[in-house]
Amino acid sequence: MQIVALDGYTLNPGDNPWEEVARLGELTVHDRTPPDQVVERARSAEVILTNKTPVTAEALEQLPGLRFISVLATGYNIVDIDAARSRDIPVSNIPVYGTDSVAQYVFALLLEYCHHVSRHDAAIRQGKWGETGDFSFWVNPLIELAGLKMGIVGFGRIGRRVGELAHAFGMEVLAHDLFHGESPTYQSFRWMEIDELFSEADVVSLHCPQTEENTGFVNRDLLGKMKPNGLLINTARGGLINEGDLQEALDAGKLAGAAIDVVSREPILPDNPLLAARNALLTPHMAWATLSARKRLMKMTVENIGAFLDGKPINVVN
Repeated sequence: MQIVALDGYTLNPGDNPWEEVARLGELTVHDRTPPDQVVERARSAEVILTNKTPVTAEALEQLPGLRFISVLATGYNIVDIDAARSRDIPVSNIPVYGTDSVAQYVFALLLEYCHHVSRHDAAIRQGKWGETGDFSFWVNPLIELAGLKMGIVGFGRIGRRVGELAHAFGMEVLAHDLFHGESPTYQSFRWMEIDELFSEADVVSLHCPQTEENTGFVNRDLLGKMKPNGLLINTARGGLINEGDLQEALDAGKLAGAAIDVVSREPILPDNPLLAARNALLTPHMAWATLSARKRLMKMTVENIGAFLDGKPINVVN
């Protein structure tokens, strides 16, 4: 069986071997695949592995031997799942692998905003501490999280884990989700409508999938409801935010900052408005990428392919 990974570099840049996948068939791994080379590279494939390389309806029409697609991520919007279904090609994703890593990263961003650790390290090396003559100094205000309100949009696995960590820091947790499910057991928790959450939270963290309905929903009107000292964090999908509106809000001081790990076009384009925005902290879509999370992702990819070969595909999204 021919297995082709279209964009395997981020999963295994050299520290996360493909050996277990290779035991399941004849494996070819491409670090990256331009969209116009998908058909050429996958022509003989029975199984395609893709992370962010689009597999379109047009491509599927030209791949008659394809039997299965396994997405190397939780989000699967890069595959035309309706077209795959019409051709009896199951598409599986990896629903749970990075919960702890992403939740941890949310607090890496939040704590950087609260304490600016790297900025203070740089100030020391520039001699600024010695110049003060004091045993302690800081270059910008320091923020304590206890007593603040964490607003979480999308209260699934990752959102709930973020809520647990926020609660451990002494924060009140406000959550918005279309499907409430069971409320957490800790007491400092409230469900809220989206406008109310943006108005009341000190920190808003996005953890919802991107759909046609919510693309760009974090816009001028919603940002205008935030507290002037509020922080927006996005480790979900860049397209959830109208980036021009966010730049405008940051530059106007309508919120104090934004910590953004994902943008609408990746890698980021030189004209992305957030590059010029005041108090925007940008990182390169890395919240998911701890070695522990990537090893789980590789293991679950093996399980997805193995289950398909056994005639009982799992984690099927179409």
